[in-house]
Amino acid sequence: MRLAWYESRRRGGFSLIELLLVLVILATLAALVVTKFAGRSKQAKVTAAETEVSRLETALDAFEIDVGRYPTSQEGLRALYDQPGNAESWKGPYLKRGIPMDPWRNEYIYEYPGRYNQDGFDLHSPGPDGQDGTDDDIKNWSEKDV
Repeated sequence: MRLAWYESRRRGGFSLIELLLVLVILATLAALVVTKFAGRSKQAKVTAAETEVSRLETALDAFEIDVGRYPTSQEGLRALYDQPGNAESWKGPYLKRGIPMDPWRNEYIYEYPGRYNQDGFDLHSPGPDGQDGTDDDIKNWSEKDV
């Protein structure tokens, strides 16, 4: 009788090996999920930077319509928020919250006249690696235009 009680009690719990096996399975699943979401986070930041470049292009075009020229490289994107001294017909600010940083906390790089957009301006983010001129830059020109 006593042996039957011991066997029924033994079957009610989990062994250390069973618990470790469950933990290994959970850790493997967690690693897969984190890896999948990490890739989505990077893509979301790239999409946000592309959207911000487009928004800045629109603000720069509005500045050009009002003032008759794009901001110089020296004036930079700051001219969209603070009126340059030689822009009497400025109707800004063209940005509501100041000059944004890219999703990786780097400044957007503006150049006028552009090296790639010779009739306009070049605008880009250094991208995830923070290095200007690498393949992951988010820019307002395409490589086929160069």
